[in-house]
Amino acid sequence: MSLLPDAVRREAFAQASRFRGEFYECLTARRDELFELTDAVLCAEGAVKSPVDLTLLPEHRRGHGAMYGGLNHGRIDIGRLRTVLAGLSLPRFDGGRLVLAVDVSPWLRSDAPCSAERLFCHVYGRAKTASQFIPGWPYSFVAVLEPGATSWTAILDAVRLGPADDATAITAAQLRGVVERLIAAGQWQTGDPHIVIVSDAGYDVTRLAWVLRDLPVELVGRVRSDRVMRLPKPPRRPGTNGRPPKHGPEFRFTKPETWPEPAITTVTDTTHYGKAETQAWDRVHPRLTHRSAWLDHDGELPLVEGTLIRLKVEHLSKERDAPPVWLWSSKTGATPDDVDRFWQAFLRRFDLEHTFRFAKQTLGWTTPKLRTPEAADRWTWILIVAHTQLRLTRPLAADLRRPWEKPITFDRLTPARV
Repeated sequence: MSLLPDAVRREAFAQASRFRGEFYECLTARRDELFELTDAVLCAEGAVKSPVDLTLLPEHRRGHGAMYGGLNHGRIDIGRLRTVLAGLSLPRFDGGRLVLAVDVSPWLRSDAPCSAERLFCHVYGRAKTASQFIPGWPYSFVAVLEPGATSWTAILDAVRLGPADDATAITAAQLRGVVERLIAAGQWQTGDPHIVIVSDAGYDVTRLAWVLRDLPVELVGRVRSDRVMRLPKPPRRPGTNGRPPKHGPEFRFTKPETWPEPAITTVTDTTHYGKAETQAWDRVHPRLTHRSAWLDHDGELPLVEGTLIRLKVEHLSKERDAPPVWLWSSKTGATPDDVDRFWQAFLRRFDLEHTFRFAKQTLGWTTPKLRTPEAADRWTWILIVAHTQLRLTRPLAADLRRPWEKPITFDRLTPARV
């Protein structure tokens, strides 16, 4: 017997039913086939090994030819579906704060030389130095993170990166669209805490902070440990002539002698990793040049200031040494509570890795050998809908022990263990 109240189960059932009806209206061509294919993914026992096997389930009432026809020639109103996803109930952290994570996951297609718009996707090997590049379709996902001992996320958007796309520009436009839809859906209102967006070191977090500066967001991203940034310029002394400096002294991550006294220092006890110590410096910024993403910038290059955070724990699992992690936040004038919130929110970003693994190993995201990227987009959105329905119906099966509900331990400080 479930331990949840009947009212909670009824609300979950009603919300899932409304979402199914709205999803059906988003299907504009081959809608019955695409809708039944989504149900087949949800009702399959075990992992999805082949899309053809889904056509043998009772929920799929058509032949396997209809399945290929739906993926190749069906139509989904993606704009409307994105609006529907933004209007669902979303998990929130303390104070009702929304925390978003953005990351890229590849659909590897090394054996499809005739498939269009493939890119070389970075893939990590078994060894630390065994990274390689394999042709495939990279997808950028934006999801809402959830607090507590769970690995669930609420996926809001997915965009396939093309050969001619600027990854930073596409990510900025994607995040802007997600935040604007959340505001339009009433998920954020004036007076609410800013939405936190976390990203890994592969993103130019300072560039994203500048492009999204007009939105109520705070960006937190990891930066490489060999970076060099600048401190705020010193106060101008009376009687000094000449043009005032724009930047302060250098802050070299690898040279502690260039570090000034930190503005904030916090210590947090963790269960498995000892003490987590942070040092934070305010108004630290990169020295921008007219290169890369700033090549076409008109006028004088801006000062993108933020809070630089150095996170160090005593040890990892099995008593291994833990290298420090450097984070940069777009918020200036941060408090000790803000600093702790930043690094804890960043650690929750790895829940998105669990979502990718669940989508690939259980839902069969990269299982079909689809030839066209358009068909891959439709299959991706079908699995996003399936994942959303599973998330909404969790209270209906609260007494069941599901394998993807177990928190997975990472060597990067899983927040559920903090």
